[in-house]
Amino acid sequence: MDLVLADIPPLMGKIAHAAGVPCWFMGNFGWDFIYRPWGEDFAAIADWIAECFSHGHDAHAPGKNRTFRLPFCEPMSALPNIMDVGLTGGTPAYSEAHLRSLMQRDSPPERTVLLTFGGLGLAAIPYDALAQLADWQFITFDRNAPDLPNLYKVTDHRMRPVDWMILCDRIISKPGYSTFAEACLLDKGIITITREGFAEAQILIDGIRDYAPHAIVEADDFFKGDWSFLHNDLQPPQKSEKLKKDGQAVIATAIMAYLQTIA
Repeated sequence: MDLVLADIPPLMGKIAHAAGVPCWFMGNFGWDFIYRPWGEDFAAIADWIAECFSHGHDAHAPGKNRTFRLPFCEPMSALPNIMDVGLTGGTPAYSEAHLRSLMQRDSPPERTVLLTFGGLGLAAIPYDALAQLADWQFITFDRNAPDLPNLYKVTDHRMRPVDWMILCDRIISKPGYSTFAEACLLDKGIITITREGFAEAQILIDGIRDYAPHAIVEADDFFKGDWSFLHNDLQPPQKSEKLKKDGQAVIATAIMAYLQTIA
């Protein structure tokens, strides 16, 4: 083993240190940042996480340990040798024509919405609200969703949310780096619900306010079935500059360059 690339388990700093190889981290937050707001009961574990991350500062290969800091980030002060990079994310694997043939419905992009909520739980989506939006097309990965004429259920396990984003004008999601980054890579609008008790959420929400067409919806309203926000235009990004989209290329180039130096 010549190099560890980690996203972003704290223990990998210690493992790489023990193995005598560089550890390169990539992410938009450190787990110490997530645990500290939970109060004194979690202070010790947050300190331990920060100490694990800090092994990159004094590992056996000084100067070779680094952190690729992604957009929508906290300062990540516990991480070593920070280098800011652009967005990372998947690339759609299917054509728009193929996806439309699966749906058997040719809905306009501005009325096609992807519902993707990661670990928050798709079962909580109030699908009854879709009955009031018959002229909209919705896409979900929830196989247990009800059978509705304007809801397409993705059942092919090979497909990912990013594959379906190309059909949509906007994505409805919880705050999450991967979804936000892939939507921004494809220049799609983001409708995000709020999420209490997770420190990363506000940073992500602030990020899409700055860089993406967006709407912020209170979670209580969304889960009670108030989807009136779909009838409103998305808010434009607050900043005129665009996020760089080269994160994967920059990281891959750095890996290849490093490996060539030790070949």
